[in-house]
Amino acid sequence: MRKKIVAGNWKMNKTLEEALILTSEVVNMVRDEVRGDVEVILCTPYIYLPVLQKYVEEVDRISLGAQNCHQKASGAYTGEISAPMLAALGTPYVLVGHSERRQYFGETDELLAEKVKIALANGLKPIFCCGELLEQRQNEDFIAIVKAQITAALFDLSAEDFGKVVIAYEPVWAIGTGLTATSQQAQDMHAALREHIASQYGAQVADDTTILYGGSCNEKNAAELFACPDVDGGLIGGASLKSREFTNIIKARM
Repeated sequence: MRKKIVAGNWKMNKTLEEALILTSEVVNMVRDEVRGDVEVILCTPYIYLPVLQKYVEEVDRISLGAQNCHQKASGAYTGEISAPMLAALGTPYVLVGHSERRQYFGETDELLAEKVKIALANGLKPIFCCGELLEQRQNEDFIAIVKAQITAALFDLSAEDFGKVVIAYEPVWAIGTGLTATSQQAQDMHAALREHIASQYGAQVADDTTILYGGSCNEKNAAELFACPDVDGGLIGGASLKSREFTNIIKARM
């Protein structure tokens, strides 16, 4: 049975003091208000991961995640963070291929395939992001485009390794724009991706794969999105920086 997950991507936000306050608030709210089997992941800036670990340990359902890792284990890559470094911190999750990494840093599916593999080799669970641009949705076979991203980055994995990957579908045109895919648009894409996974790994692996929706998900639309049968949770951006709103989104996935 696939996991229910709500992950918050803080991006490049919060000072240390602000991060401590936000994490403390989220931990307390989740502990007091969230029931069921939903897992919560906080994808924070690297430098906060070791500091915040002691906070999230108070609640079993909360884990930390990194926002990226380098494709090499070590080397002369100034400013980069490796998968072995994250593993040594005890960080269980790492985002791979977020649209902002693709857009601003030119990350390709081939590069992301390397990042997924080194993350898995070091015991990390990749949250692999995929999605289409607005012009692609309007003018091209956008479902085929997103399927191709998954094929190029993930389909070289064994079934066992693929089963450790979380998929996050993020329509790029809906990230930080206030636009949101309708629940039917989200369901259609998630169902298509699950069918695509089944074509490579079989129905059981596909059914066990957690597929998150990311793209201006907020406390007003979360319940409708999460009610879709193939939407297993959310990758939350701006709303994850507000403890009350983020907790309300988590509660919508209960």
